[in-house]
Amino acid sequence: MNQKAIAIYCFLDDFLQAVRWKEDKRTRLTDAQVLTVGLLAALYFYGNQASALRYLVDHHGFYPLEKSQFNRRLHRLSPQLMVIFRAVATSLKYLNTESRYLLDSFPVAVCHNIRIARCRLLEEEAYRGYCSSKKSYFYGFRVQMMTTEAGLPVDFYLYAGAFVDVTDWQTMPVDLPAGSELYADSGYTDYQVEDLLQECDQIHLRTVRKKNSQRSDPAWLAYLKHHFRKRIETVFSQIKAHFPAHIHAVTAEGFILKITLFIIALTLDYLTT
Repeated sequence: MNQKAIAIYCFLDDFLQAVRWKEDKRTRLTDAQVLTVGLLAALYFYGNQASALRYLVDHHGFYPLEKSQFNRRLHRLSPQLMVIFRAVATSLKYLNTESRYLLDSFPVAVCHNIRIARCRLLEEEAYRGYCSSKKSYFYGFRVQMMTTEAGLPVDFYLYAGAFVDVTDWQTMPVDLPAGSELYADSGYTDYQVEDLLQECDQIHLRTVRKKNSQRSDPAWLAYLKHHFRKRIETVFSQIKAHFPAHIHAVTAEGFILKITLFIIALTLDYLTT
């Protein structure tokens, strides 16, 4: 853990210096250190940022901030956190010479179904969704994620749980190199979007065909689609393995920030291994 903490901090500090990030010189805990605490909490402390901060104070000499002060600073840095992720994702796309990508979604519930009526974090029916793979309802968000063939996240978006995959997909911008192949399950079937991606961006959307599909696949292509898209399920398992039994957050923005930290932490974990 010590080496991982040092590697993540050095990467963040070098990145912020490279983009000439300006911060208040009076702060005794730098912005790179604040982001390091958040990412390390997602990797090793099940999202408990107070525990991660105590560890870094004891072992790496970080300045101890009060919990509320740390949370405010981390929230202010959330846009910069996404800038870092986008920069890393661009590099991963450049290095992904095979140009194969995977697309799928997974649900993240804010509470158990029996507690929906008492939930104060979210209060709208739009967050009540259904997970067809588990055949169960949930109340929370749906995370739409795009990864490389090796399982490295290169893009993700969060939506209310009631929206289905194909609806989310229609509003999600696709920033992939020309000639890329994007593998997805049958829930993303949309022939119009498939044709537009092919014609305008030269991106091949490879969705698993339904039995009654108007565009059936030859056996070899059907096999490739099933073969490649399975990798993303492992990525989801790796991300959710770091989740606590209940993701603690006071606001919806804080809940979204913690999910974001879990995803970005997994990406940086690969890069700093």
